[in-house]
Parts: sequence; structure tokens; C-alpha cells
Amino acid sequence: MNLILGIVVVFGCVLGGFAVHGGQLGALWQPSELLIIGGAAVGAMIIANPFSVTKKIAAGIPALLKGSPYNRDHYLALFSVMYELLSIARKEGMMGLERVIEEPEKSDLFKKRPLILKDHHAVEFIQDYLRLIISGDMDQHQLEALMDLEIETHHHSGEEPAQALNKVSDAMPGFGIVAAVLGIVNTMGALGGPPEEIGIKVAAALVGTFLGILLAYGLLGPMSTAMERRARDETAFYTAIKTCIMGFLQGHPPQIAIEFGRKSTPADLRPSFKDLEAQLRGKKA
Repeated sequence: MNLILGIVVVFGCVLGGFAVHGGQLGALWQPSELLIIGGAAVGAMIIANPFSVTKKIAAGIPALLKGSPYNRDHYLALFSVMYELLSIARKEGMMGLERVIEEPEKSDLFKKRPLILKDHHAVEFIQDYLRLIISGDMDQHQLEALMDLEIETHHHSGEEPAQALNKVSDAMPGFGIVAAVLGIVNTMGALGGPPEEIGIKVAAALVGTFLGILLAYGLLGPMSTAMERRARDETAFYTAIKTCIMGFLQGHPPQIAIEFGRKSTPADLRPSFKDLEAQLRGKKA
């Protein structure tokens, strides 16, 4: 929603202001300039990045239309899952977790929280570290260091598409200049012709510079920032999982361990204490 609203505001104000000053919107429609700028941008992105990153960018742009999935409901679902898992570990021992985490898609615990069950990476993260705890081969300091390393690696991977798109955004004004220069070259061939024809060609060349700057600062730059924010939200989600697990390993009861996780949640996404308490009481009943 933010992406669509932002695009409408940016292009609506720019084009509306141009029209108010008596500009003809049709003069801005220059397919050849768009082909030069857009084609050069896509080609440069392909040269600079492995295909895996290019695919992530292609998948990440449509995902911005949906907004970040990590909202308060997602966190409440996470804390409910973690509370029940840690409660099982406390009552039945760590071995009691095996029947739940080995096939989460068949477990009622996960089925009741489809937001978490659909988040395959988060489920895998929970599975991996609970398995390590069950094995007993690592102490809590080693486990925390390993979780930090995985979260950092995952965050770096999540930021790659945003960084790549940001570099393309930085290059867009330059590609706009390339389009403008080619337009001027084309104009030179029309010298001696009717002034109207020369004016049209010069205008088309200037549109190239305009498009390069507008697309850089009005579209691609903000989109890369939004993708970076999405990666940070995902990292915060994994950090909350880690904090819950570490709180339990430090000897705290499940509800206190979950409160540790809640406190690690970003303020704008953090469920209130009362909401979390009501959620957990509902699960107890």
C-alpha cells in the first residue's frame, strides 16, 4: 500500500505541477528514452550481480506491494508458539520437543498459527536450534554465538537486493545523461530543418535527463530503502526467537523467557504486555 501511495504522490505532484505550468504531458512520453535508460539500468544490474541477487530483486519489488509481514499479529503468533514449545520442554524435558518439531506441519501447535507455519525460514530456524539443544552437544554461549552468526548472515543476504537496487538508483541520473546526449546527437542531424522539428528533438533529449533523475530519487531509491527496512524487520523477528530461547536456557520460566523476546521486539511492532498476557492465557485455557 505504501508503495502505491508513494508512487501516486510522487508522479502525481511532479506531472501535475508540470501541467499547471502549461506543460504538455504528451511531450514527456518518450519510449526511446525509456528504452535507453531502463535497458541500461537492467543490463548494469545483471553485470554487477549474480543471478540469484537479480532474482531476489525481481521477487522483492512485488513483495513491497504487500508490505512487511512482520506485524504485531505475527509476533503474537510467534510468542504463542514459543511459549508452548518452551512449556513442553519444561514439563516433559527437551526430548518431549522432538515429537513437535520434527513434523511441524502435522503438529496442532503450529497448525493453530498459520502465520508461523507459512514462514518456512522461521520454522526451520526454531527447529535447528531446538534440535541442537536436545542433542546437548553445545553450551548456551556457543549456541548464542551460532545464532548470532546465522542471523548476521541471513541479514546480509536479505540486504543484498536492496544494496544492488540502490546502486542502480545511483546510476540512473548518469543513464539519463546518456539518453540526453544521444538525443542531442540525433538533434544535430536535424540542423537546418524546421525549428519545430529541432525543438521536438531537443525536448525529447531533455526528457532523458528528467526521467533518469526522477526514477532514481522518486522510485528506485525509495524502493531500495523499503527493501532494506523489510530485511531489518526480518532480522528483528529472528532476534526475538533467539532471545526467547536464550531466556529459557538461562533458567527462566517460559512466560518470562517470552517477555524477554517481547522486549527485544521493535517498539512499533511490539505487542503490549496485556495483549501478550491475554494471548498466553488463552492458550493455557
